[in-house]
Amino acid sequence: MTERRLFGTDGVRGVAGEFLTADLALRLGRAAALESDAERPQVLIIRDTRESGPMLEDALAAGVASAGGDAILGGVLPSPAASVLARRYSFDLAAIVSASHNPFSDNGVKFMSGAGTKLSDEAEAGIEDRVKSDEETGSAAIGRVRKLEGALDDYLRELRTAFPLDLSGMRVALDCANGAAYRAGPATFERLGAEVTELSAEPDGRNINLACGSTAPGALAELLASGGADVGFAFDGDADRLVAVDGRGRVRDGDELIALAARHLSETGELRGGVAVTVMTNYGFHKAMEGEGIPVAQTDVGDRYVLEELERRDWSLGGEQSGHIIWRDYTPSGDGIGAALLTLRALGGDRLEDVEPFERLPQRLENVEVADRDAIVGADGLWAAVEKENAALEGRGRVLVRPSGTEPLLRIMVEAPEESECDQVLGRLAAAAREELS
Repeated sequence: MTERRLFGTDGVRGVAGEFLTADLALRLGRAAALESDAERPQVLIIRDTRESGPMLEDALAAGVASAGGDAILGGVLPSPAASVLARRYSFDLAAIVSASHNPFSDNGVKFMSGAGTKLSDEAEAGIEDRVKSDEETGSAAIGRVRKLEGALDDYLRELRTAFPLDLSGMRVALDCANGAAYRAGPATFERLGAEVTELSAEPDGRNINLACGSTAPGALAELLASGGADVGFAFDGDADRLVAVDGRGRVRDGDELIALAARHLSETGELRGGVAVTVMTNYGFHKAMEGEGIPVAQTDVGDRYVLEELERRDWSLGGEQSGHIIWRDYTPSGDGIGAALLTLRALGGDRLEDVEPFERLPQRLENVEVADRDAIVGADGLWAAVEKENAALEGRGRVLVRPSGTEPLLRIMVEAPEESECDQVLGRLAAAAREELS
């Protein structure tokens, strides 16, 4: 059996206590410190609210110290705080203990560089090689473990500096997913003068992401539809992404918020270049940006690929339909709270329900089980069908077919002007995929 690779697209993640054990966390901390170029690496560690977080935080810190580094504990903070604080205090490395939008039973460890960006594939491979090595990876030097006092206030201060808004008189509802935003989210908006209603802001270690947050914003939508607030924002467990809810209770995803921000930053002269988005971004977004004269670059799914494209082009704005939004003029990482503030800044006093950033095309998605997802490469019949459907939709919509990165699934997406046409095209392609690959 092939040995499982530790690092995925978003760090090391798995069931806490089974795959992600205290021993593995210790080895990760030690390996990361030893891989650092710094003589005595200073490593910031933050976490979300999962019950396994303190255990893994302690183990990670012990590993850093055993390799001669200093582990500085920031406590429970949104994961983008690692990016903000790493740059503010010139840390050599930052580590985040979180499994994002996953259930409480999972946890993860991901690392950021001192520049506030995710580590490169090469850097992660170096850490993984050390973890899996049979050689002793300890150090004669012993580092320290200490708390970073005032970490939350430092993060909030950076947000207020980047977004000096006056929200006096505004009623804002926040779904904090019982996660890392449960203190930072309400405190940010209250300090800017808003009247804040909190939802899912009482973490108990096990209720993170449980029927709440950006993946389940139903309760927030009901509150807004009943007139309970002017605007709402729902974060995920580690608060690096969000969805918004307008005054009519409509959920507005990352595509809409990125389009709103792009138009605003273009008008103010702050948009460098264009916008980087993933292949899942709605076709209507592309048409709207074309109409605004804003270039768009497309990447694979994953915020790390969006950031890589932004850095390659030296552009400032990008993100994903899921709500990861990166504005590099603030920090080179998705930040749900920052994205919420950027949205309010872009609105400029208008109400979100009165703004339509673009005309969304109906979109349909289906996952088709396949015997071997790699067999898609030679699926000539399927690709011929995809080419035919794309040709028929040219200028009106599109078809996207791709294998899952982790499961034996083929993901099919269709966008067309009418829902009925979406359903028909999706049905034909799903049937072609099952016939050739199931």
